[in-house]
Amino acid sequence: MASASRIVAVLGPTNTGKTHYAIERMLGYRTGVMGFPLRLLAREVYDKVVAARGPSVVALVTGEERIVPPRAQYWICTVEAMPEGMGCDFLAIDEIQLCADPERGHVFTDRLLRARGTHETLFLGADTMRGPISALVPGVEFVRRERMSDLVYAGSKKISRMPQRTAVVGFSVDNVYAIAELIRRQKGGAAVVMGALSPRTRNAQVALYQNGEVDFLVATDAIGMGLNLDIDHVAFSSTTKFDGRRMRPLAPNELAQIAGRAGRGMSHGTFGVTGDARPLDEGTASAIMNHQFTPLKKLNWRSADLQFGSVEALINSLESSPQNENLIKAREADDLGALKMLSRESAVISRTTNAQSVKLLWDVCRIPDFRGISHAEHASLLGVIFEHLHGGGVVPDDWMARQIKRIDRTDGNIDTLSKRLAFIRTWTYVAQRNGWLRDESHWRGETRAVEDRLSDALHERLTQRFVDRRTSVLLRRLKQKEALLAEVNDKGEVTVEGEFVGRLEGFRFSPDKGAQGAEAKALKAASLQALAPQFHLRADRFYNAPDTEIDFTEQGGLMWGEHAVGKLVAGADALNPQIEVFVDDAAGPDVAQKVERRLLHFITRKINALFEPLLNLQKDEELTGLARGFAFRMVENLGVLPRAGVAQEVKDLDQDARGALRKHGIRFGQFTIFMPLLLKPAPTRLRLVLWSLANGLQDFPEAPPPGLVTVPSIKDAPEGYDTMSGYRAAGERMIRIDMLERLADMLRGEDSRGGFEAKADMLSITGMTLEQFAELMQGLGYKAEKGERKKVKPVDAVVAETGTPAEDQPVMEAAAEAAVTPAAAPEEGADTAPADVPADTAPADVPAGTEAIVDAGVAPVAEEPAEPVADTPVSETAADETPVGEAADANVDEPELEVFYTFTWGGNRGGRQGGQRQQNRRPQGDGKPGGKGKPRGAKGGDREGGRGKPGRKGGPRQDHGAKTYSSRPAKKEKQIDPDNPFAAALMGLKQGD
Repeated sequence: MASASRIVAVLGPTNTGKTHYAIERMLGYRTGVMGFPLRLLAREVYDKVVAARGPSVVALVTGEERIVPPRAQYWICTVEAMPEGMGCDFLAIDEIQLCADPERGHVFTDRLLRARGTHETLFLGADTMRGPISALVPGVEFVRRERMSDLVYAGSKKISRMPQRTAVVGFSVDNVYAIAELIRRQKGGAAVVMGALSPRTRNAQVALYQNGEVDFLVATDAIGMGLNLDIDHVAFSSTTKFDGRRMRPLAPNELAQIAGRAGRGMSHGTFGVTGDARPLDEGTASAIMNHQFTPLKKLNWRSADLQFGSVEALINSLESSPQNENLIKAREADDLGALKMLSRESAVISRTTNAQSVKLLWDVCRIPDFRGISHAEHASLLGVIFEHLHGGGVVPDDWMARQIKRIDRTDGNIDTLSKRLAFIRTWTYVAQRNGWLRDESHWRGETRAVEDRLSDALHERLTQRFVDRRTSVLLRRLKQKEALLAEVNDKGEVTVEGEFVGRLEGFRFSPDKGAQGAEAKALKAASLQALAPQFHLRADRFYNAPDTEIDFTEQGGLMWGEHAVGKLVAGADALNPQIEVFVDDAAGPDVAQKVERRLLHFITRKINALFEPLLNLQKDEELTGLARGFAFRMVENLGVLPRAGVAQEVKDLDQDARGALRKHGIRFGQFTIFMPLLLKPAPTRLRLVLWSLANGLQDFPEAPPPGLVTVPSIKDAPEGYDTMSGYRAAGERMIRIDMLERLADMLRGEDSRGGFEAKADMLSITGMTLEQFAELMQGLGYKAEKGERKKVKPVDAVVAETGTPAEDQPVMEAAAEAAVTPAAAPEEGADTAPADVPADTAPADVPAGTEAIVDAGVAPVAEEPAEPVADTPVSETAADETPVGEAADANVDEPELEVFYTFTWGGNRGGRQGGQRQQNRRPQGDGKPGGKGKPRGAKGGDREGGRGKPGRKGGPRQDHGAKTYSSRPAKKEKQIDPDNPFAAALMGLKQGD
């Protein structure tokens, strides 16, 4: 159309300020209209104009939204919704290069040819439009605007290496979601912007990005249509897109339109590719950087001169061809396709009998296919709407209400909500049409409210899925360099600015395990900054905590409650370990030093309390000469020394030196020299830790359970472990040191060359069965010969009291006889019972009340049940009946047999201790050098190392044949308390089983 108004084409690349220039020009006139390619962009400009002039004079008209105040002066519209024939002073069309778009180009071309302002008309777009505009618009002026910043190609980068303020572009919904999910895992979160989003959802997502809550944006090519965001880098995840008909590569000018979003104002920008996208070739990259593209030759066109005489005439007019060589016929659009489909319906044709009805049908067909389900289904819906409008003049309220009610739900996932938003857009469009509803205002408000609810729900789901709000909050506060508020509850859970970020375990922060990658790093950085005051408060509380709240583990760890705060490390000597604290660097050196001092105080007091006798020995200045040297050896070995290793030193000690050492509680045993107080569970546990540290062990062996006399030997245990744990290895088991000395006292009175059997007291103090005791004795160097014999029945025992032959005397009677035999003199230097410690005193770590049980001849702990007493077979013949022809005593059963062991000295007392390697050392218990491995100090032995029975005077014992016994009155035995829990086991032992 001819016009005397000024027509200007403002052309140039992105970031030239064209849109801003147009807004300023429009506000210089009384009235104006601006058309934009996207509803999102129209809304953005509307907000800017409202901010400048107020809402009372600014209108917003799109296909789905209509805000028209009574005194509207400035109209912000989508290109399709621009009002015609208004006679406004100013008119502008943005992104005019879309005249070449296959789908919507004909709409932009129509506005280029027909839309004018009475005073000024502006066409804003790319420089590629210069030729077509010049050919189609007479008298146009051209204004070239240069980009305000540089745009540089940065090549290909992985998403994990993307810089902050990056927009990653995808060309499908699935692609956008996949990229956003990946960024959330690696970078903490991303905002999502797509053309299909409602303005409300889009604005909420953009706000996340613009406010710095997230540093990444994932979008479709919708951001290329003039959306102004603070983007530093644009990365293409693909360079092809589906244009509605086929997959095609994007032209350089299309890539430039999107890449140009990088760099705003005077800030430079970069662009590149990521993911599976191939790097751009040199020519394409150069064209984008230099803004040099192939000029457009042809614009899409569709006739605006429509004929409404009939449906067929309307279709023919829409399919007419252009007469200008610069125009080409546009491909069939969705509205024309729907019209053709409905024209085949007889019900529709019967209603389109005049121009008014044909125009109504065409208006209905122009409802966009927001749902995108199928052309047939969309056409079917349009047919129903046309039927309502043609028959009743309006869409029925009840039918409209049913359609909206099905959509008005905010449950479901992102895809479900997106589909509902697409559906409500159809009814929002219907509600915006004048005359289609009885109460247009009501239905516009109703559809807008439903869209807002769905938009808010979709924004919430997008944020939940693609943005870690916790991380975004912390990162934003860090960037603003504001103090972060951290709180730690009684469970150690740490919250920063109300967001759970992890746990404070002692003085180390453990971030939430759900965070990964960069998210975890950001969480830890923000959390440690906020926790700095908490570390100092916790250190003060720990420093003033009582020792009862602190403990050490058997691996040398130091615990405050249930949290590890440090560990012991080797020091100058075993009794002076050092401390390594577990404190985060962020807590600072002051906190670390305070924790270290407190732990050092704790372990020092613990060692002083548990090893007091040993420390007193170390400090005794009155010890001199050999005694002082021996005391040093005891301290060095933490209060326990195998006698075999210090046999010569013990021999060299005179009685005064021994007496001085005994005053400190040292007991010179036959096998071990030890301090009984240090065999208690607590000192033993600490001794093993200190010994493991001093020997540089990686895995510290654990202390045996307290209260047990024997325990299984540990295979592959470090050499010396049995001694440090207060035990001596003897075959497959270890026996406690103090109980071994008591057993040695009992063995001194036995004939180890001729052989002896185990007594009840021996089994009692070891808590073993006869078979287990035999294995123990073999581990101590004895030979055990197994045999069987007639079991002595109770009736025989009664006869024995009145005078049975000596050879039928039961085992328990022999044990009783041996008990009254005078004990032999102990080995030289061995303490059988120190003056201040009775020989039958239970060890310190035996539970209270156990002494009485031991005295009664019952094992304090029975690790394995004693063998059951065999039931005596009973004849099937009644006791008071005698079979005919047999003697009265013929029904007496065959004699029952019992197992017994005879022990003799094997000459190898050392043996293998629990599988440990022995180092050719002479047997323990030999107090003199050059001994032959036999127990020393037994009655009648050769005290100078002769080969006779240990302790017997004279030469070697002569073999006089079988031993004989003489009968004597049985010793009155101590009655067994029937309430004693071990009574049954003791009775079985006394019966010789």
